[in-house]
Amino acid sequence: MSKVFPGIGRRRALQGAAAGFVAFGLLLWWLLPLGEEPPSGTIVFSTGTPRGVYQEYGERLRTELDRDMPGLSVKLLNSAGSQENVRRLATGKADFTIAAADAVESYELQHLSGAGRLRGVARLYDDYVQLIVPRDSHVRSLSDLKHKRVAIGLPNSGVRLIAVRLLKAAGIDPKKDITPVSDGIDTGPDRLQQGKIDAFFWSGGLPTNGLVQLTKTFDFKFVPIDGDVVDKLHAEGDSARYYRATNMPESAYPSVQQGSTVATIAVSNLLMTRTDMDPRLIEWVTRTVIKSRDDIGAHVHSAQLVDLRTAIYTDPLRLHEGARRYYRSVKP
Repeated sequence: MSKVFPGIGRRRALQGAAAGFVAFGLLLWWLLPLGEEPPSGTIVFSTGTPRGVYQEYGERLRTELDRDMPGLSVKLLNSAGSQENVRRLATGKADFTIAAADAVESYELQHLSGAGRLRGVARLYDDYVQLIVPRDSHVRSLSDLKHKRVAIGLPNSGVRLIAVRLLKAAGIDPKKDITPVSDGIDTGPDRLQQGKIDAFFWSGGLPTNGLVQLTKTFDFKFVPIDGDVVDKLHAEGDSARYYRATNMPESAYPSVQQGSTVATIAVSNLLMTRTDMDPRLIEWVTRTVIKSRDDIGAHVHSAQLVDLRTAIYTDPLRLHEGARRYYRSVKP
C-alpha cells in the first residue's frame, strides 16, 4: 500500500494525478499559450465618447489585457466614434479600435489613406439605432422630425453617418428640413432634458449607460424606425448593405419600453487593427477578447454577445494573420 496515497493503489493514484495535470494543462492552454512570454510594449486603443459603449468596453478590455500581458501598456483615446476611429487606425494614430461595419466600408470605398492596411480581429456585438424624444413629444416617426432641433451625432461619428442616411431615406434634408445639432451620447441626454433639442440619434450597444442614467431623471420614448426605411437604405447599395431591420428587445430599457419592442436597424461592430501589427500580439489580444467575454459582459451587457462562432466574420475586413492563428488553434 502506498504511504503517499493511502487507501488506493499507487498506479491509480498516479493515473489520477496525471489526468489532473492534463486537465490543468488544457485550461492553461485555453487561457495562455504555454511556454510563451507575454507580449510587451505600448499600444494605443481609440475608443469613443464618454458614457458610450466603445469607451466602457475599451476600459474593461484594458483591464483584461493587463491581467494577461502585464508588460503591455494600453493607452485609451476618446473619439467621436466609428468614422474617426477608422481614420485614426488607418493613418497610424491608433493600433486598435472598434468601428461599425458601415463606417469601415465607407472609408474603404473612398480609397482613403491606409484603407488597405485595415484588418479584422473580431466581430463584437451589434449597434442599435436609438432615436430618443421626450415622452410627451408628438414625434412618432422619422418624417415627424421636420422643423425640429435634432442631434445627429458628432462629426466623424458612426451616429452622424447613419443618422444622415436615415433622414434622407425618410425624405428629410438634414441641412434644410431640420436644425441639425452636433451632440453625441455624452451631451445629448442632458440637452434633451433641458429642452435645448427635440430629439437625438444614438447608435450603440444595448443598453447604453448614458441612456440608462437618463431613465432615472427624465421621461422619454423611442421613435420606431420601420422596415420601409431599411429597404430604401439597402437600395443605395455600398456600405448600407450592413444595416439590418430588427427590434430593440423590451429588456433593453424596461422602464421606458414597458414591455414593448421597438422597430429599428442594427449594424455590427468590429475590433480592428492593421497589417503591420505583430501577429503574435494580435493572437494574444484575440484570445483575451474571447475568454474575457463573461467578465466584461458582467459590466458591459453588449459584450455578452461576443461569440467564438461569429467573431471570425469581420466583413468587410479580412482577418489579421494573428487573429486567424488563434481561431485555427481553437477550431473543433
